[in-house]
Amino acid sequence: MNCRRAVTRVCQKMAIGVLFGAALAACGSTAPAASAQVNQLPVVPLLLLGEQHDAPEHQALQRETVALLSQRGQLAAVVMEMLEQGRSTTGLPRSASEAEVRQALQWSGDANAGWPWAVYGPVVMAAVAAGVPVLGGNLPRANMRTAMGDSTLDERLTPDALAQQQSNIREGHCNLLPEHQIAPLTRIQIARDRSLAQVAVVALKPGQTVLLVAGNGHVRRDLGVPRHLPAGVSHHVVMAQAVTANGVKPAAQWAGQADTVWATPPRPPTDHCTEMKKHMGR
Repeated sequence: MNCRRAVTRVCQKMAIGVLFGAALAACGSTAPAASAQVNQLPVVPLLLLGEQHDAPEHQALQRETVALLSQRGQLAAVVMEMLEQGRSTTGLPRSASEAEVRQALQWSGDANAGWPWAVYGPVVMAAVAAGVPVLGGNLPRANMRTAMGDSTLDERLTPDALAQQQSNIREGHCNLLPEHQIAPLTRIQIARDRSLAQVAVVALKPGQTVLLVAGNGHVRRDLGVPRHLPAGVSHHVVMAQAVTANGVKPAAQWAGQADTVWATPPRPPTDHCTEMKKHMGR
């Protein structure tokens, strides 16, 4: 969904741990950086790891996080936005091939459009090889129409948070959508966050950690998955965010929305709005 690129604003201030991924560019490997970063995180039942979908460094960090937590025997499950709720690798052997894993997850071009296996497959296979189940957490496509018309989803957020989420939908679609589509699309976003939270909670195991992988917009504390977790579920929000082209660090942008920010090298500039206008025939 294009709202994954939504522009966000700072809602509140809090201390954020910023860990730099400059070593990623310097040595061409994420292992040393990931090891240092993961080792500094608290041990919690639920770890939410956000990403920019177009940043390969972020998927590499996810893969290394899976490997490191698995080596410790700490990883209970990996919940992914990239898969619909109901899909999983549960029951597959550690030796399962990519073809077997993709079949179990229904990860094909049509069934999983927008989420290339070449990008996320290494994350999935790292979990499978470690004997850790990969669980789909996203709202099934078949449920989207119902969500669009479910006004009770509006009540899942405070009025201010709902207005912020609606603003994100507008801006994420480059202000090209008619106003009557904003509320329904916002409800889909809320329903997706609720679905991710539900799957993660069911997967919790005493003494272990569930890793939830999703876009930064889904893991943010003020609007995303944390708003849908039951009281008492201890969790930690990490956002992976590329430093801007002019060298501005992402700490301030995500203040109040994450507990930790993993800064990575800048990404080439992309004009998403021009692409969207072409797609919409504008």
